[in-house]
Amino acid sequence: IVVCVFGIRLCFFFFCVVAMAAAVAPPAAPPLFSPPLLHPCSPFAGRAALFLSPGLPVHLGGARLAPSLAIRCQVQSKGRFIPAEHRWMYEGIQKLGPDIWNRTWYPKAEDHVNIKKTWYIVDAANKRLGRLASTIAVYIRGKNLATFTPSVDMGAYVIVINAEKVCVTGKKRTQKLYRRHSGRPGGLKEETFDQLQRRIPERIVEHAVRGMLPKGRLGRRLFTHLKVYKGPEHPHVAQRPQPLPIVDKRIFFEE
Repeated sequence: IVVCVFGIRLCFFFFCVVAMAAAVAPPAAPPLFSPPLLHPCSPFAGRAALFLSPGLPVHLGGARLAPSLAIRCQVQSKGRFIPAEHRWMYEGIQKLGPDIWNRTWYPKAEDHVNIKKTWYIVDAANKRLGRLASTIAVYIRGKNLATFTPSVDMGAYVIVINAEKVCVTGKKRTQKLYRRHSGRPGGLKEETFDQLQRRIPERIVEHAVRGMLPKGRLGRRLFTHLKVYKGPEHPHVAQRPQPLPIVDKRIFFEE
């Protein structure tokens, strides 16, 4: 019992000494720069680093910070907001630390408005089906543009005339088959290229281009930009279509 009482008194004595030393010691000087904070509701892809420095009052997440602090982000400084032990990571790259802004360009809604898209027209007479379809698919997707984005409709409209005069090589005219199914038992039907060209020539070009577009809702939307017509006439004169640029010289069929 005596030992326990002595130990309790000794602990109490040390506690009083520490408390008195803390009360007598002068207050520590505030740091020159406060450590960075992370905004819990940052609109950026990552967490935005918010640097605090003497200045104006700031509201962060509904709470009012001290009036002597202000948020500073991407300030034109000489790297003084980066701790000294971390500056070697950013030497020669950035003076302000890691880039918290998303600099990757992504098309906005106004960048691919349908009424501002270009219209092209191409004559399918004496042109090879596959090479013609691949050229059309490139312009419908917008791969010819510097702003091409795979997940966005950035392409143009393409008008195809004289679809009944498109050509194929080899024995495809009699050996190439087009199949369709009604969805009922025994509803599978087949016809050759020559038969379908006499019946619905527009479907040949549409089938070839559709297979070169993305599969999904983006591809279904892009497919509506293809206008195929039998004969030289089309109802899109008001759109002022331009001739489709053709770079591949092998697209022309030579008997």
